[in-house]
Amino acid sequence: MALTASSTTTITTLLISILFLPKFYSSELDSHTSIAKADVDLLEFPLNLEFFEAEFFLYGALGYGLDKVAPNLTQGGPTPIGAKKANLDPFTRDVIEQFAYQEVGHLRAIQKVVKGFPRPLLDLSKESFAKVVDAAVGKKLSPPFDPYYSGVHYLLASYLIPYVGLTGYVGTIPKLQAPTSRRLVAGLLGVESGQDAVIRAYLYEHAHEIVKPYGITVAQFSNYFSDLRNKLGHEGVKDEGLWVRKSEGAEGKIKGNALAGDADSVAYDRTAEEILRVVYGSGDERKPGGFYPKGGNGNIARSHLH
Repeated sequence: MALTASSTTTITTLLISILFLPKFYSSELDSHTSIAKADVDLLEFPLNLEFFEAEFFLYGALGYGLDKVAPNLTQGGPTPIGAKKANLDPFTRDVIEQFAYQEVGHLRAIQKVVKGFPRPLLDLSKESFAKVVDAAVGKKLSPPFDPYYSGVHYLLASYLIPYVGLTGYVGTIPKLQAPTSRRLVAGLLGVESGQDAVIRAYLYEHAHEIVKPYGITVAQFSNYFSDLRNKLGHEGVKDEGLWVRKSEGAEGKIKGNALAGDADSVAYDRTAEEILRVVYGSGDERKPGGFYPKGGNGNIARSHLH
């Protein structure tokens, strides 16, 4: 069948469009991964928390970290300060080791789609945790809180970690443009939520136990930690302990709070800035400290330090 002038023009237009489509399209993509450029910083920022979790869990369970397990993922970043193997019972150690390797997978998954950045300097020493706990309790504990002392101590310290990343992922997903980006973060959120649920379930089972020698129950510690994070975040209630007022529990009918959620039992969200305020322990994304003596890495974190 012969081509008409009209059909020839249409075909020519289509061929030109196809020829130049990669050029037009690539202008909106990151050259490293072919995902939307607007998503790159949002995907890289969580590496700060994932490095924290990976190192804390690896050292806690095994006594060594990424430098031995997956040195390529650190991209040459400094070795954490003060991290060490925790005194864990076999069951807790097994669970924490699982968490540790999951976090290695998270780092790899993110770095598959974005370039990422070197591991930030992390202070995981018992002194660093003790300062956070003292700030939460409102007084200097004696002896200082040591996250590596026992399983309960370690899990209370772990209470400080996955949930912050969880709320960050909840806050990130609506901002992402590419389906690939949303799928990645949704997958990360699913496992982070599971880790948080396991930690909270264990602590909830022991909620009324007194943590020696402080005379403070596990539930009270959780409430102190959540209150501190709310205070540092400066954005109202986005954190809840293991026991709440009945009016604040699910459907206003129960005090037990094994999982945190809003009035509709939907997970809270946090921005990157809120997360920095919490993990720096300063309440200010421009003032590093706490677990990140030199601040986080990546464009979002570094933008607040200049």
